[in-house]
Parts: sequence; structure tokens; C-alpha cells
Amino acid sequence: MHAPSPDAPILFFDSGLGGLTVLGPTRALLPTAPIVYAADYAGLPYGKKSNEELAARVPALLGRLVERYQPRLAVIACNTASTIALSHVRAALDVPIVGTVPAIKPAAEMTKTGVIGVLGTEATVRQPYVDDLSERFARGKTVLRHGSPGLVTGAEAKLRGENVDPAVITRAVAGLRDQPGGDAIDVIVLACTHFPLLHDELQAAVGPDVRLIDGAEGIARRVAHLTEGQRWPETGAPGLAVFTRSEDRPPPPLAALAPYGIGAIETI
Repeated sequence: MHAPSPDAPILFFDSGLGGLTVLGPTRALLPTAPIVYAADYAGLPYGKKSNEELAARVPALLGRLVERYQPRLAVIACNTASTIALSHVRAALDVPIVGTVPAIKPAAEMTKTGVIGVLGTEATVRQPYVDDLSERFARGKTVLRHGSPGLVTGAEAKLRGENVDPAVITRAVAGLRDQPGGDAIDVIVLACTHFPLLHDELQAAVGPDVRLIDGAEGIARRVAHLTEGQRWPETGAPGLAVFTRSEDRPPPPLAALAPYGIGAIETI
């Protein structure tokens, strides 16, 4: 492959705004990297879609985005899309792809009680991929899962400056705690990139003795490693946010995205 142009962006892809939690740590490591952030608002929420729908939708949409923006690398900053469609995307596109997987391995190394919680979308927590991660990295430990679509909605609302319904947080935590052995959870994996946007609310609900972890820092390091030695612009420029057109869900105000280095919005 030819070395990419310094202006070739990193493409971040998510169903909504959750991937911003991956964009943030990546920009910290690569501060002048050109950024295109793509949110599939027309398809949100992914957690309610079937595996077959996502296995077809995600590669097709990413193909359009790659053709349009010519990125040097694409990050699927979405656990649901990654666990279902990552292999399909890699087979379809001739560009390096970084996926997002639940941080079960570090959680297993961190737990003292041997009981781990996994909070994700309904689609993510049912995936055999999660079974495989648990078998490989958390053998002998208890891994409890709960799918919480309400947290996705709450995270999107919070980023728009709206109030988060406390009942959404309560239900999500109870979904783990109320399972057999749930009272012994001491680490919770936030297995959806939206959920770290609600870190403070979730931490307050679970208490100081439970650690919340996600995979964003590891993804950022992976992106930095894969682009090591490539040329970047000398100075950083504001990134672009792209939203698939949705009749009932307009893009958020630019002010909500500006803290993540986004300077323009377009709809496709």
C-alpha cells in the first residue's frame, strides 16, 4: 500500500454519539490527525436490530463512507457493530479496520470477587463473541450480562444537554445486581461506547467499591500503533461529523461536538 497523504483522515463510525468516547483518547495521542466522525442516525439504535440487518447495513454504509472520505484507517467505535459485522467489513474494504470489543480481559484481571458485570446493548450481550471472550479471559469467573437500550438514549440526551432519566440508570444497574451473584460484582464493563458518557451517573448508582471500565484507551493505542510512522498535518484542524439522514432525529448542535474537536456537520 502507498503511504497515505498527511490529510487522509481517521474515520470513526458509530450508530450515534457513543464513538466520541473513543475519538477523545485518540485525539489525545494524535492531536493533529484529521478526523471524520460518522453517526448512523438513520439506523439508531443498533441494539434493536437483528444480526442479519447489521451484517448487511454496516459494511455497505462504511463502504460509502470510505469511498467518500478516503480515510487512512477506519475505527468501528461501536461494540454492537464490531461484534456482529467486523469480519464482514474487513472482507469488503481495502482499508485497515479497528474494532471495539468488550473489555472483559482487563476486567478479569481486575476483579477481586471473581464476579464481573457486562453492560451493553441487547445485541452485544447476546453475541457468541462475548461467550468467547469470557471463556478465553475470564475462565473460572462469573460474567453477568445485561442489555440496556435505555442507556443509549440517555447518553444521546446528555450530550445534547438534556436531562437523563434517573430511572434508566437504576434499571440498568438492577439488571446486573438482581441476577444471582450480582451483589458480588466489583467490576462492570461498559460494553457500549455510549455508556462512558454516563460514567458519573452509573458510578454514583453502583457506589465507590465497583470499578467501571471500557476499552477506549486501548483502541486509541491501537490506532496510534497502526499509523506509526505515517505523516500528519503540522497543525490540527477541526474535524467533520457526518450523520445519515433521519426524519425524527436531527444532528446535535455543533456546540455539543466542539469539545471533541468537531468543527462542521453534514448530513448524507
